[in-house]
Amino acid sequence: MRVGLVCAQSGPADARGDSSGPAQHVARVAAELALRGHEVRIYERRDDTGAPDLVDQDGYRVERVPVGPAGPVPSGELVRHVPAFGQWLSERWTGDWQPDIVHGHFWLGGLVAASAVRQTEIPIIQTFHSLGVEQLRHLGPAYPGPGERIPLERALTRAVDLAVAQSSEEVDELTRMGLQRTAVAVVPSGVDTERFHPDGEAVPRDRRSRILAVGGLGPGHGHDDLIRALRLIGDAELVIAGGPPADRLSEHAEARRLREFAESTGVGEQVKLVGAVPYGQMPAWYRSADVVACTPRYSPVGRIPLEAMACGVPVVGYSLGGVADTVVDDVTGRLVQPGDVRGLGVTLRRMLADDAQRFAFGHAAVDRVRCSYTWERTVGTLERLYERVVRRRRPAEVEPTVAEVELEPVEEPVTA
Repeated sequence: MRVGLVCAQSGPADARGDSSGPAQHVARVAAELALRGHEVRIYERRDDTGAPDLVDQDGYRVERVPVGPAGPVPSGELVRHVPAFGQWLSERWTGDWQPDIVHGHFWLGGLVAASAVRQTEIPIIQTFHSLGVEQLRHLGPAYPGPGERIPLERALTRAVDLAVAQSSEEVDELTRMGLQRTAVAVVPSGVDTERFHPDGEAVPRDRRSRILAVGGLGPGHGHDDLIRALRLIGDAELVIAGGPPADRLSEHAEARRLREFAESTGVGEQVKLVGAVPYGQMPAWYRSADVVACTPRYSPVGRIPLEAMACGVPVVGYSLGGVADTVVDDVTGRLVQPGDVRGLGVTLRRMLADDAQRFAFGHAAVDRVRCSYTWERTVGTLERLYERVVRRRRPAEVEPTVAEVELEPVEEPVTA
C-alpha cells in the first residue's frame, strides 16, 4: 500500500531520533509501516533552505515542500499557504507515485491533505493530536491557538473518511463536533519499549523521595497544583523537567514565576527545575523517580504516563484525557479528580510511604505497556484502518470542502 503522511510543519526525519512529541510520532509511524512492506512518504513544509528536498531513511521518504517563507512560522500564519501546499501535492500525485491513502497530522496537515485530494477518490484519515475547542475549554485565557483554528477543524471533520483519536475524551469531542461515532477510531500513541524499560541507569539523587513532572512550563501543565500539594507530602523533592535548556531558565518568565511561587508557598527548597531534557536521557530521569506526576489541565495523548510506566514507575495523575486512558487506577498508579490539590497531595504522600504498593504498581505498569502500547500494536491497528478505508473508498461528494471553508471569513472568534 502507498501511504502519504502530511504535516504542515517540519519535524524529525529520524523515527528514533533524539526528540519527542507528535512530530516524532509521525516519523515512527512511517518507519513501522515501512517495516510492514508499505511505501511511505512524509510531506512537510520546508522551513530550512539548507535542508535537502528529499531524505530517504528508515525505509520511507521525507519530501520537503517549498511553500511559504523560510524559517519556522506560527500555525496561524501558515493557514494562507494551505491552498498552495495542497496544489503542490495534487500535482505531485499525478505522476508515477500516487498514494492509496493519505493520513493528515495536526489540523494544518489535515487541511493540506484534504485540499490535495478533494478532486480525487483518494481516501483521507486525520489525526489531530490536539483539538482547539478542547484546549480552549481547559486552558481558557491561556489557549495559544489562532482564532480560525476551531471553525477550520470543524470543517475538516466533514472532509475526512475517518478520524483517529488518541483518547476516549477526544472521541467524545469529535462526535460533538459532528462526526459519526463510526467515523472515529481510538489509536493511542505507541511507546519505544527498547528505549523505555526498567533496566538501566538512573539520574543520581539524594535520599529524599522524588516526584517527577515532565512537560512544558506553560500554565496548562499543572505545576502550580503539584507545588501546593507538596505542603501535604512532607520531605520530598519535586523535579520539573521541561521548558528551555537549563542555562536559559533564569531568562524564562514562567520558570521564574514557578520558583517564586514555590518560595512563597514555603517549599522552595523542595522544587527543582532542570529545564529541557534530551529525549535519549528521559529513561534515566523516569527511573530516578519514585513516582511520576501528570497533572495537566489538558492531556489529549498519554505519552508521558506511558513512558514512565514502561520504565516501571507508577503514575499519579489527573483523571482526564490520555492520562485517564493509560493509567489504571489502583493497578498501575492512582487517578485524582482534576484540580483536587488536597486529594493529589494525600495520594502522593501515601504512595511515597508504601514501598510495596509502588513495586506492585511498577510491575503492573510495565506489563500494561508491553501488552497494549507498543509501536507494533499501534501501527498494526492503523494498518487495518487504512485497509478498511481503502476498501470502502471515499464518498463521491463531501460538502463543504475544506478549500471552500478556508476562504470564507471566520465568523467564530475564539474567546475565553
